[in-house]
Amino acid sequence: MSRTHPHRRPDAFHSPGEESESDSDGDIDLQELDPATAHQKYRSLSTFDSMTENAGVIPLRNLRVGRTQRARNQAGRLGTDRSNPDGDGDVHELLQEDGNSRDHPGIVEDSVPLLRQESGGRALGDTKMRGSASPRLRLPKCFSAPGMDSALENSPKAHGSGASRNISIGQYPPPRFPPNAVSNAKYTPWSFLPRTLYDEFSFFFNMYFLLVALSQIIPPLRIGYLSTYVAPLAFVLTITLGKEALDDIARRRRDNEANKEGYTVLRLRDTSQSSSKSIHSRSLQPPNPGRRSVAPSQVTRLDAIAEEEDIIGDQKNDSHIEMDEITIKSRDLKVGDVLRLGKDQRVPADLVILKSYTTESGVDAPSLLPASTTVETTRELNDHNKKLGSSDKLITETSMNQPINARSVTASGNFGSAVAEHVKTAGASGETFLRTDQLDGETDWKLRLASPLTQSLDPRSFTRLRIVAGKPDKQVNEFVGTVEYRSAGIGASDSQQNSITEALTQSAPLTIDNTAWANTVLASSATVLAVVVYTGAQTRQALSTSPSRSKTGLLEYEINNLTKILCALTLTLSVVLVALEGFENRENQKWYVAITRFLILFSTIIPISLRVNLDMGKTVYAWFIERDRDIPETVVRTSTIPEELGRIEYLLSDKTGTLTQNEMELKKIHVGTVSYANEAMEEVTSYIKQGFSLGSTDATESFALVMPSTSYHATSMGTASTTRARREIGSRVRDLVLALALCHNVTPTIEEEAGHSVTTYQASSPDEIAIVRWTESVGLRLLNRDRHSISLQSVDTSRVVVRVRILDIFPFTSEGKRMGIILQFMQGSESTTNAPDDAGEIWFYQKGADTVMSSIVAANDWLDEETANMAREGLRTLVVGRRKLSSEQYRDFSARYRQASMSLNQRDAQMARVTRDHLEHNLELLGVTGVEDKLQKDVKPSLELLRNAGIKIWMLTGDKVETARCVAVSAKLVSRTQYIHTTTNLSADRNPTAALDALSLLASKPTSTALLIDGISLAHLLAHHRDAFISVAVQLPAVIACRCSPTQKADIAALIRAFTKKRVACIGDGGNDVSMIQAADIGVGIVGKEGRQASLAADFSITSFHHLTKLLVWHGRNSYKRSAKLAQFVMHRGLVISVCQTVYSIATHFEPHALYRDWLLVGYATVYTMAPVFSLVLDRDVDEGLANLYPELYKELTSGASLSYRTFFVWVLISLYQGIVIQGLSQLLVGSVDSPRMVSVSFTVLVINELIMVACEVVTWHWIMIASLVGTMAMYVGSVPFLGGYFELGYVWSWGFVWRVMIISAISLVPVYSLKILRRTLRPPAYRKVQAI
Repeated sequence: MSRTHPHRRPDAFHSPGEESESDSDGDIDLQELDPATAHQKYRSLSTFDSMTENAGVIPLRNLRVGRTQRARNQAGRLGTDRSNPDGDGDVHELLQEDGNSRDHPGIVEDSVPLLRQESGGRALGDTKMRGSASPRLRLPKCFSAPGMDSALENSPKAHGSGASRNISIGQYPPPRFPPNAVSNAKYTPWSFLPRTLYDEFSFFFNMYFLLVALSQIIPPLRIGYLSTYVAPLAFVLTITLGKEALDDIARRRRDNEANKEGYTVLRLRDTSQSSSKSIHSRSLQPPNPGRRSVAPSQVTRLDAIAEEEDIIGDQKNDSHIEMDEITIKSRDLKVGDVLRLGKDQRVPADLVILKSYTTESGVDAPSLLPASTTVETTRELNDHNKKLGSSDKLITETSMNQPINARSVTASGNFGSAVAEHVKTAGASGETFLRTDQLDGETDWKLRLASPLTQSLDPRSFTRLRIVAGKPDKQVNEFVGTVEYRSAGIGASDSQQNSITEALTQSAPLTIDNTAWANTVLASSATVLAVVVYTGAQTRQALSTSPSRSKTGLLEYEINNLTKILCALTLTLSVVLVALEGFENRENQKWYVAITRFLILFSTIIPISLRVNLDMGKTVYAWFIERDRDIPETVVRTSTIPEELGRIEYLLSDKTGTLTQNEMELKKIHVGTVSYANEAMEEVTSYIKQGFSLGSTDATESFALVMPSTSYHATSMGTASTTRARREIGSRVRDLVLALALCHNVTPTIEEEAGHSVTTYQASSPDEIAIVRWTESVGLRLLNRDRHSISLQSVDTSRVVVRVRILDIFPFTSEGKRMGIILQFMQGSESTTNAPDDAGEIWFYQKGADTVMSSIVAANDWLDEETANMAREGLRTLVVGRRKLSSEQYRDFSARYRQASMSLNQRDAQMARVTRDHLEHNLELLGVTGVEDKLQKDVKPSLELLRNAGIKIWMLTGDKVETARCVAVSAKLVSRTQYIHTTTNLSADRNPTAALDALSLLASKPTSTALLIDGISLAHLLAHHRDAFISVAVQLPAVIACRCSPTQKADIAALIRAFTKKRVACIGDGGNDVSMIQAADIGVGIVGKEGRQASLAADFSITSFHHLTKLLVWHGRNSYKRSAKLAQFVMHRGLVISVCQTVYSIATHFEPHALYRDWLLVGYATVYTMAPVFSLVLDRDVDEGLANLYPELYKELTSGASLSYRTFFVWVLISLYQGIVIQGLSQLLVGSVDSPRMVSVSFTVLVINELIMVACEVVTWHWIMIASLVGTMAMYVGSVPFLGGYFELGYVWSWGFVWRVMIISAISLVPVYSLKILRRTLRPPAYRKVQAI
């Protein structure tokens, strides 16, 4: 039944083929098209000039589709000859459409002007017309067709992060959205200098030296050359900024590798562009004087309409859409691109699935379809309309070569055979599975579906789709959108054609089930066509990821604090020296100038070379880590914090892919009297071979199908009692294996690998796949499964032994923790199953967690004990039971269950009650299975070593509670003696006091209790009891958090850092771990199977979890110990020379003059001492074997004892003593306070003292250390002849110089070294104890 628009005559939908029509019907009513211009009379071209602005806004689609024939009849009656274009060519230019509107295949704007417009909105005509035309105004939104695009919707402003988006497939140029590029870089070319300089000068000593360098610009404060102070600062900044730049460039290069990954994109091009633009190519022609005068508005518009409808007729079957495949880099993907993805391919952006098909579904790949292929399809409208049974919502395209008119919109009934046939050939359901462990950490595969509206479409018809998606959101489990399909031949309609538009525009809802988010992996053997909806920074994972931040090590902050103390000492010393002489007794300069000059003289106390030495040392540590053969392919992505590896106290780890391989394997079964594991599985295989070998032995005859009631025949050759026992056990094993082979949601698929057909399995849970694989390994293969039946095959005979009809399925839920299925076993043989629907045994099978199944199965005395034993082994237990139903029982259950499913109130509860009353009680207990989640290599010893090293380990995962518990036990994260306290579904609404009760229990036993908590409870505790929770949790030996979102992981890491002020390391392998890794002090990423997002964003990248132990226990220890010793020596070197300067200033009556000037000052900190001091980065106190054998050595590092206030002041006292001895004795023995002789003795002793101090501190000698000491000494001796401006060279080569140097050096070094030996003897350090030194 056709609908009539209130503003249209009923004959608006008249067939174009009708011959009898009135003149009024044939006339074009200009009042209908444009009332503003209907009264105007067009006499000449100048008349057209005056009305261009009004004529240009008449939408061409206001002319009714299908009116062409009537228009031509009228044109014929008017005597118009359309074969002669000269007469009407003068107005063709005025009827041309906007050229841009045809550049978008499949896109028709809601208002297309008749006049071609410039980009600025001005009509094209002669010069006067272009000069006087005003910008066009588009039709109001209320007059545009529903679901049509508009320029405003596709504007960049409308597509910001806070707005929903309208995506039309094939649109060119695509709307502006963020580029689809992965970026872990910390800086941009514009932000690099400001950010790095800010970070550098936020440290006190860098700012201190900047002020000292700037002070040399002021003449009264200048001491020596300006370059003496500016050059070292510039060198330090160059080294530091250069390292940051190199690290960031390396990150960009690694990002570029991921961004260059190629993807197949379907390119849909409209080949009718030239035809559609032919109407635009005609120029204005002068009117023909010999032609009959006809109103141009009555002729030329009809001519244009006729031509356009000819084009529309050619476009209706989409044959004008040319489709080919191109390979595009991931970074170049745009919103609106259609991707073609295959199995095990990573999803590069957030997608909406349009179509999914398998190789065996009978659907050819889109690239193999010829461009001229026309597909006759019957399209289903959205699910809502289908459920309502609307009979007029079905459009059948029976002819692609005729215009769609009112008669095309027919009332149709059911889908019929045409629909069924199309669904059959199209691969039907459009199902596919995704692995999302890289996104949310869950091991279960996710089922995703294509919308029914798009699944049945030919890919060329995708250009008629429009997708409306919500604004970008970080909720990975939520999505709201719609998809609209515009039928061929109708681009849009105005307010007078809503009746046609509503019939020809179909829409369907889009949910999370229709999406594939970035960094998930296609797991099923299917080809998926999907359109990009979010890219780059607007993807779900990117929004859940915190931005990169610059990380600074704890050692840096400690040295910064020590620098402040040194500065305070310098200021105090300067003030004291000025005060001793008197503030008013200075004639040449003011007292504050004197204080400032002393500050500059003593600036060596805070050695600027400290940063240079530390940064270069970090580069050496990174070099050692990356070239360690025991941890191959390890990459240091942030080379500024390697010493932090030695200070870790909390380790936050992901589960899936980090601790486990996400590969399940059935390890053990128990059938009540006996259990089978490892080699004993061969006995299970023999039982299955006997239990399913019934029937004829002739290969040409069929086997009889096996049912649960089929008796088991043992073939044992033993005694009668042995045969009876074997028969009983064999029957139990057969029943359990049969139940496991049937009670699941696994679907087998056939794939080609290396020219051979291989059966693979698809399911949402890897546990079920592991069980089905195990049943195949023991002799019972899942041959076929669809929505209605299951077939099992004997591996031994390759015969079908079981056929069942699926009656009902009760899927697994987190609340129910069980899965059930009702099956009807078919009777007969493998080739003949003529049983009617009401024949055959009906059985109910169920499997689930022991916590819920123990009350469902019949009473027994072994279930609790056996499940506890398996749980202690870290196995995931499933209890399997069954129940036989009569036909009457099943019919009664089915009727009541159907009635409960139609209830409007508490539907789920009523359905569960019916299931419990009719099925879930007194089930026959068949057995228990134990499934192991395979751990990564050496996870158990690694976790044990880290625990012994004093590191508290938290496991944060997005997986289920039961899974996390099993992994925690199997990986020895929780020891056997520790109690696991489980807290789930905790909220203020359910029990306001439960949170405090749980915290009280944990606080009472903090050392022997591990916490297992889910995401809901964690969110509640963090929101309402944040401080109380973290204060208790940090004391626990282990915490396992389940169902954690990426944001929660990052929040926990930041909370531990803020509360404990301790170093936190986070390790993960998935994109969902990036936020946690970036929030930690040390982020470690594992190169995963499906992606490198975590490793790219991490500070350190490794290939396996067990490499972490060497990274922390060995390289972390060495990096921290070496940096601490290096920092102390550099400060000692500066303190000694400052003390010498102080003694000299006192001896010179408090005058602020330099003792060592220019080169002596610079050379002392560089050429003469730098190499030996820096060689300490090669020192080590223990070897690697002892570090692993005694992980307790790592504990002392976390206390920071190697560089503390105590050790700092010890070195201050040593420096004070040696400085006084060196300068004081030099002045006394030489007999001069200020002479080249004294300077030569003092400076030589100063250099020798530093070299010998380095030698005394070395624990393990390296040949480079020896070479640096000898080489530096030789370099100093060789440079003495060039120091005539500072030394008295004649005196240097005398014996008087030698014995003075020797005596002063001995007095400076012997007491210090003696005290060190005494301290080692009385209180030996831990490393000397384990070495038995």
